[in-house]
Amino acid sequence: MNTYFTAPLSGLNDYNLIKSELNGSSVQSSIQVTGAADSGMTHFSAALGSNYKYKVIVTFSDVRAREIYDDMKSFDPNTFYYPPKDFIFFSADAYGNLIIQQRLDAVSHLISGEEFTLITTIDGLMDRLVPLDLIRKNCIHLSYDDTIDVEELKTALVNSGFERTEQVETAGQFAVRGGIIDIFPMTGDVPYRIELWDDVIDSIRSFDALSQRTIENIDDIVIYPASEYILSQEEIARGIEKIREEASLREKTLRESFHTEEAHRLSVCINEFTERLSISRTGVFLDSFMTYFYPETMTLPDYFPAEETIFFIDEPGRIEERANTVETEFRESMINRIEGGYMLSGQTGVFCDTAEALARLASVRTVLFTTLEQKLKHFKPKNNYYISMRNINPYNNSFELLVHDLQRYKKEGWCLLILCGSRSKAARLADTLFHDYELNAFVCEDPDHPPVPGEILLTSENIHRGFEYPLLRFALISESDVFGSKKKRKKKKSNYSGEKINTFSDLKPGDYVIHENHGLGIYRGIEKIVVDKLSRDYIKIEYGDGGNLYVPATQLDLIQKHSGNSMDGESPKLKLNKLGSSEWSKTKSKVRRAVRDIAVDLVKLYAERQAKSGFQFSPDTIWQTEFEEQFPYTETDDQMTAIEDTKKDMESKKIMDRLICGDVGYGKTEVAIRAAFKAIQDGKQVAFLVPTTILAQQHYNTFTQRMKDFPVTVELMSRFRTPAQQKQAIAGLKSGHVDIVIGTHRILSKDIIFKDLGLLIIDEEQRFGVGHKEKIKQLKSNVDVLSLSATPIPRTLHMSLIGIRDMSVLEEPPVDRLPIQTYVMEFNEEMIREAINRELARNGQVYYVYNRVNNIEEITNEIQKLVPDAVVRYAHGQMSERKLEQIMYEFINGEIDVLVSTTIIETGLDISNVNTMIIHDADKLGLSQLYQLRGRVGRSNRTSYAFLMYKRDKTLKEIAEKRLAAIREFTDLGSGFKIAMRDLEIRGAGNILGAEQHGHMDAVGYDLYCKMLNEAVLLLKGEKTEDDTYETTIDVKMDAYIPPKYIGNEIQKLAIYKRIASIENLEEYQDMQDELTDRFGDIPSVVDNLLKVALIKSSAHAAGMTEISGDKNTLVFHMHPHAHINTDKIPELINKYRGDLKFSTGNDPFFTYKPRKTPKNTKEILAAMQLVIDEIS
Repeated sequence: MNTYFTAPLSGLNDYNLIKSELNGSSVQSSIQVTGAADSGMTHFSAALGSNYKYKVIVTFSDVRAREIYDDMKSFDPNTFYYPPKDFIFFSADAYGNLIIQQRLDAVSHLISGEEFTLITTIDGLMDRLVPLDLIRKNCIHLSYDDTIDVEELKTALVNSGFERTEQVETAGQFAVRGGIIDIFPMTGDVPYRIELWDDVIDSIRSFDALSQRTIENIDDIVIYPASEYILSQEEIARGIEKIREEASLREKTLRESFHTEEAHRLSVCINEFTERLSISRTGVFLDSFMTYFYPETMTLPDYFPAEETIFFIDEPGRIEERANTVETEFRESMINRIEGGYMLSGQTGVFCDTAEALARLASVRTVLFTTLEQKLKHFKPKNNYYISMRNINPYNNSFELLVHDLQRYKKEGWCLLILCGSRSKAARLADTLFHDYELNAFVCEDPDHPPVPGEILLTSENIHRGFEYPLLRFALISESDVFGSKKKRKKKKSNYSGEKINTFSDLKPGDYVIHENHGLGIYRGIEKIVVDKLSRDYIKIEYGDGGNLYVPATQLDLIQKHSGNSMDGESPKLKLNKLGSSEWSKTKSKVRRAVRDIAVDLVKLYAERQAKSGFQFSPDTIWQTEFEEQFPYTETDDQMTAIEDTKKDMESKKIMDRLICGDVGYGKTEVAIRAAFKAIQDGKQVAFLVPTTILAQQHYNTFTQRMKDFPVTVELMSRFRTPAQQKQAIAGLKSGHVDIVIGTHRILSKDIIFKDLGLLIIDEEQRFGVGHKEKIKQLKSNVDVLSLSATPIPRTLHMSLIGIRDMSVLEEPPVDRLPIQTYVMEFNEEMIREAINRELARNGQVYYVYNRVNNIEEITNEIQKLVPDAVVRYAHGQMSERKLEQIMYEFINGEIDVLVSTTIIETGLDISNVNTMIIHDADKLGLSQLYQLRGRVGRSNRTSYAFLMYKRDKTLKEIAEKRLAAIREFTDLGSGFKIAMRDLEIRGAGNILGAEQHGHMDAVGYDLYCKMLNEAVLLLKGEKTEDDTYETTIDVKMDAYIPPKYIGNEIQKLAIYKRIASIENLEEYQDMQDELTDRFGDIPSVVDNLLKVALIKSSAHAAGMTEISGDKNTLVFHMHPHAHINTDKIPELINKYRGDLKFSTGNDPFFTYKPRKTPKNTKEILAAMQLVIDEIS
């Protein structure tokens, strides 16, 4: 802990007495401290615990724990949060790893012996845990040059909770490919690749899960278990036997008392659980059955060595209250479930009761913090100390008040620390205080610098609330005291970085594919064909007339998956093209014409806009900086780029027309708010046009909240405004008194006249009708325009439009968004009741998604019966617009607790109080829909929950299982997430280019459409000519393929084939070599040949060749009729090769090369091809 935080405390008598009492006390002593609260309590406990290796702070609620965690990070960067287990929902089939990861992270630091601080709630102390030694024993230590047994390693990983997959994508997985083992630990940020030489570790490298490429080499790693339960097959079998014994006794009792339905339910539940567990541990929820596998258990205090640990208890009275609530909730829930046949009574032993948990706490070294002095039931403190401390009254942006107080503090000789949240802010504030107010303020870089009376130290740390010690004359002022709300810490960047997603990430036989030259067919798999003792891999595609096309794997860049069959349920039957028919050429020509038209429009529009000049806004003012500093979150990098680009556009002479794309909640509105504020500074008015009344209301609330400290008038134009209010707003716009107007198409009415409109912001432009769009065009003519869209735009489309449309794409999720704890489970009323009650208990709201309109009312009534005290309403798209808006308005204002709704909530509403979502029949929804729906919760800093419910149907078991596997992956943002993203991107592409283009995109496939659009744009801009748009193929008999020993998995093999086929230059060739060596080991010669073929193909294309065919005896090089070669040099070239090289003219000119010395192998054939290409070019 930095000296400037602790040094002044040594002058406080009670602090010194407490420290000496703790040092001389036994491990079972407790001391009560009264007076320290909020951030002051965290500061005081950090100082008191400085002599102990482990500090554990126990508090009463999740929200308070996060507050303490954020504060403690400033005093001790090595601080972890330990969340409690979620027993209530233990019958889930699948769940996110979020909670397990956080718990294992803390345990791994304890095992490694690092000094740290742990923050938890009393719920976390009520969990029964497996013995720590068991976890310690099952840590796997791997070092360079170690000899290992691969089979033993695989067994150890499976026993400790790792899941074996083909490719490692998320934490808790491992993959084995020949002599390469990839492991993604639960406790790390990156996976590791172990490469073996026979059975010796040749190298250990960390790698990036998305690109699968190496980051750096390391000497050794420790792999901690991926689960809190480490079980061998024998231990699993013993536990299952115990479970079955108890289940049969319980079933017998239920049947004897004529509860046959409950007995049957119990039998089904237990059989299913034991069956799944005996097959695989993956995704099986073991928590509630732990006592059947572990007769001996511990609690969290038992994990810590008593001599080296101190426990701080935040408000013991409230902790006891919380423990009682948790216990009551658990007991009631268990009674209902045992009676209903959902579980066994032995499953209730996973939890300590209040008395046991508090007694365990009372037996360790504790400091009890209470705001007021009070008698404590479970603790017997030796002494009670009173610390004189008080919170600082916030200055709420009043700089004068702050300066006045700082001058008073200086006069009275106080030591002052101002925690500013960032170094740049600290430097700015220090500069202002020093130069403008002559206060001795400076940024403190030295952690050992003790505060001196009269000095003001500014640092980059932060706490949520400032406090002062009056007796010490020492005060800590926080950023939020000075500027209002506090900034969140910057977190690591997320995995999804928006690269073009590999279209073959899930191509399987039976899927529709499009071949650029032959059209739509069905992919039937990879076939290895041997001709003249040479092996090659071919992709088999079946066409409409029963014909089959065998495509060499080297031409895989001509094939793409058709977007009609994603994971969104069963794909519709599509009409296959026939081989050799003209149908496909007609389709392509039609789409090419449509693409050319849209490209012409876009290029023309862009040129017109560039030619016109608009209003040039002045650079940022001090007000703009102050306004931006008030944003309560840390901006993402994407957001900052978008803001900078928007300001650059506004400050230039051209008329801005920028599109901001990004998912809901990714910070588009903040970009718009800053642009609006900038426009107002130059006396201009701003109009914000939105598609629905509800969104207008929401944006209005956001704008007024952000602008409240500045002289800005914001008005709302929508049906929720009375005629008198509307009239007043219209007059204000005309006279210039209203700065910003937010509204629906009402803004476009004739009676609305602006005094001086400077910026138009449009949200979801594609949702306005044609008539409105015309009016928008008129408004647009000479004002800056900022458009916002919530559907992500694909990277490929972004690239092809980059020269004709100014776009900013927000792909990085916001900093403080907590991942959503997702559960997949069978429909169960008991669960629904508990999920809703739990959310309402923390004053939240719930979405219940039910996607059928015909009986949504009945479902609403059923939910109302489950939770009689809650206000439950329903909403769907067939309601009248007014009624729907009224219900949504009430929901936003917190008047409705549970909203039963169809998927209409997918679009755009941002309600931070909704943190639980229950999706009925989740298996019937597509992944992209689930992804967007799930994004509706988790908009605040609380843990949020998504329950994906399905009805189990035995006949549908296999399909449902596959879907659940996909959804389960998706809970941890695995490849399912990528597929969902791709679906959304295609929808986004349709939005940006207009509905009629969506049909064309469907006809030729998304990738080919983008390729055509890109070509059309480049042609129009003169960067490419018509003759450049041709393909080059190589069909020469040689050994060039990927053997199954090198890459066994067909999906991975396809992806690699496609990547190799698209190599365009030496740099990409070398990059691919590096990647293959990195991911799969040394490259076999047949794969190396394949890479060389791809490189040769790119140089052949550059030389104007359309095809190279033949074998080792004769090679034929077909030229494009308009190839750019020097024809005068051809006779000279023919002479040089004395009859080995011939040239034939005509419509299809070609060179024929017969080498004198026949090549012995593929390497020599490739060298001959390259030689001829070099000569011709």
